[in-house]
Formats: sequence, structure tokens, C-alpha cells
Amino acid sequence: MWRRIAASVLWMGLAVTPAAAGEAVDIELVLLVDASRSIDDGELRFQRAGYAVAITHPDVLAAISHGYLRRIAVTFVEWADEASQDVVVPWTVIDGEQSARRFAKAMLAAPRQGFGPNAIGPALAAGHALILGNDIDGTRRVIDFSGDSSWAGGGIPVALARQAALDAGIVINGLAILCRDCETGRPADTDLEGAFAATIIGGPGSFVITADSGASFAKAVRRKLILEIAGLEPGRVAALGKTGK
Repeated sequence: MWRRIAASVLWMGLAVTPAAAGEAVDIELVLLVDASRSIDDGELRFQRAGYAVAITHPDVLAAISHGYLRRIAVTFVEWADEASQDVVVPWTVIDGEQSARRFAKAMLAAPRQGFGPNAIGPALAAGHALILGNDIDGTRRVIDFSGDSSWAGGGIPVALARQAALDAGIVINGLAILCRDCETGRPADTDLEGAFAATIIGGPGSFVITADSGASFAKAVRRKLILEIAGLEPGRVAALGKTGK
């Protein structure tokens, strides 16, 4: 795993400016995104495009600017099997439109590395390690997990990885990708949100957001980022005005 992470950071270091050691931010946010074999190359590009649109959206930038420190640290990681937790973009401080656009551009340009069956436990453990292993001083620390299945696969059990992150004061939120109109999406009669709530997410104020179609994906990502950055829960999204539309 760490060979993949090191190689990705080295490559991406040419495109973005990594967060400085000891830098204080409002939130350390790991975007832990599904790149398992149920996600083909077209869907992977679609997911990245959705995150790129979301991270540069005026409402997300406004949420960042309203924070106490007015900056966040984000890393974009794609997970698949037990050996695939690939840092697509390393820890980067986003403090406005310019840094957000650099982050989005780097994410879209990076080659795909991971592919294989689900291994959710190792993915959570990788997100945990990335937070504990940096020198950033975040007021809050969050793993933002996305996936189209709750099947856990091999490696460290999900329950153990989840509890270790929670014990370290890390909140885990979920994006359940239903994509009923996607060929590789989950069946409509599967309660993916319920499974995420029961086995993956956790910590104070943790929540699951649903992307129930391809068209709603970027909107769901944007809503989740705003909630996380602003430190809100889904029931309070109305206070964000146009962001909830």
C-alpha cells in the first residue's frame, strides 16, 4: 500500500503544492473514493469529474471561506482491493478558487492505478493512517467514504478499522452510490444507506448522503462537502440556502 501511496505523491507533487508541516486548518478531509472492479474507467472519470465540479463550486468555496481559519486540507484517495489504496492527490490546502482548481485539475489528470474487489477495512485503515501520518493541525478530522457496495472483502475487518478511526477522534461519513441507471450500480432493493449507517460511518454528527442517479452525483458530493466543511448535519442543510437545491 505505502509503495503505491509514495509513488502517487511523488507524481502528483509536480501538480499541486502539498500542505506545509504544522499548518493549521479547519478540517483534515480524506476523500476515500471507490475504484473497485464495479467501477469501470468511464465511471471512474465520471466520479472524478463530479468531485472536481464539487470542490470548485462557489457554495463549497463559500463554506471554506466561512470557517474560522478559512482553509481546509484535502487528499483524494481511490480504494479497491486489499493492496489498492492509491493517493491520487496528496494532502493539499484549499483556501480559495485558485487552489481548488489546481486540486481538481491534478485529480482529473492522474492515471488510474487500482482495480479489484472491495476491501473496505483496508480503505478505512488507509484513510486513518493518512490523517495520523501528516503534520497538519486540523480542528476536525474526517474520512469521506464513497462506494456502491457494503461488501467488505479481505484485509482488516471493517469493524476493527472503523473503531480504530473513531477511537482516534476521526469522523467517518458515507456517500452511498446507488446509481440505479448505471449498469454496475447496486440493485434498487438493496438498502445501501442502511448498511453504510450500520457498519461504516461513525463519530459525532456522522451521516450518509445518497447519490441515486448519475445526474445527481455531483450534487450529492457538493452537498456532502458543504456539510463536512461547515460542520453541519444533513437536517440543517436548509440553512445553506441554494446549496440544498
